Amino acid sequence: MLVQKLTSSCDDGDCPTLYATDRGTLLVQGATPPDHGLALPSHETVVEIPVELIRKAVRDNLI
Repeated sequence: MLVQKLTSSCDDGDCPTLYATDRGTLLVQGATPPDHGLALPSHETVVEIPVELIRKAVRDNLI
Protein backbone atom coordinates (compact mmCIF):
# COMPACT_ATOMS: atom_id res chain seq x y z
CA MET A 1 0.00 0.00 0.00
CA LEU A 2 1.28 3.46 -0.89
CA VAL A 3 0.55 6.12 1.73
CA GLN A 4 0.71 9.89 1.26
CA LYS A 5 0.49 12.37 4.12
CA LEU A 6 -2.32 14.86 3.51
CA THR A 7 -2.30 17.08 6.59
CA SER A 8 -1.39 17.05 10.24
CA SER A 9 -2.14 19.02 13.37
CA CYS A 10 1.60 19.56 14.00
CA ASP A 11 4.93 19.45 12.21
CA ASP A 12 6.85 16.79 14.15
CA GLY A 13 4.80 13.73 13.08
CA ASP A 14 3.81 12.75 16.62
CA CYS A 15 0.21 13.99 16.48
CA PRO A 16 -3.10 13.43 14.68
CA THR A 17 -2.47 13.07 10.94
CA LEU A 18 -4.56 12.26 7.88
CA TYR A 19 -3.16 10.10 5.06
CA ALA A 20 -4.46 9.01 1.64
CA THR A 21 -3.72 5.56 0.19
CA ASP A 22 -3.46 4.24 -3.35
CA ARG A 23 -6.53 2.13 -2.51
CA GLY A 24 -8.78 5.21 -2.46
CA THR A 25 -9.00 5.12 1.34
CA LEU A 26 -7.87 7.32 4.22
CA LEU A 27 -5.71 6.41 7.21
CA VAL A 28 -5.99 8.37 10.43
CA GLN A 29 -3.30 8.66 13.08
CA GLY A 30 -4.58 9.62 16.50
CA ALA A 31 -4.78 8.65 20.13
CA THR A 32 -6.74 5.56 21.18
CA PRO A 33 -9.19 6.74 23.82
CA PRO A 34 -9.42 4.17 26.64
CA ASP A 35 -12.92 5.22 27.66
CA HIS A 36 -14.82 5.16 24.35
CA GLY A 37 -17.27 2.47 25.51
CA LEU A 38 -17.81 1.10 22.00
CA ALA A 39 -18.15 -2.59 21.16
CA LEU A 40 -15.70 -2.95 18.26
CA PRO A 41 -14.82 -6.09 16.32
CA SER A 42 -11.35 -7.43 17.16
CA HIS A 43 -10.01 -6.41 13.72
CA GLU A 44 -11.01 -2.74 14.14
CA THR A 45 -9.93 0.15 16.33
CA VAL A 46 -10.99 3.71 16.99
CA VAL A 47 -8.80 6.81 17.22
CA GLU A 48 -9.58 10.31 18.38
CA ILE A 49 -8.58 13.33 16.29
CA PRO A 50 -9.43 17.03 16.48
CA VAL A 51 -12.32 18.16 14.24
CA GLU A 52 -10.03 20.92 12.99
CA LEU A 53 -7.86 18.29 11.24
CA ILE A 54 -10.78 17.34 8.97
CA ARG A 55 -11.72 20.99 8.44
CA LYS A 56 -8.13 21.74 7.43
CA ALA A 57 -8.10 18.88 4.92
CA VAL A 58 -11.39 20.04 3.37
CA ARG A 59 -10.36 23.71 3.37
CA ASP A 60 -7.09 22.80 1.59
CA ASN A 61 -9.01 20.63 -0.96
CA LEU A 62 -7.11 17.52 0.13
CA ILE A 63 -10.21 15.32 0.42
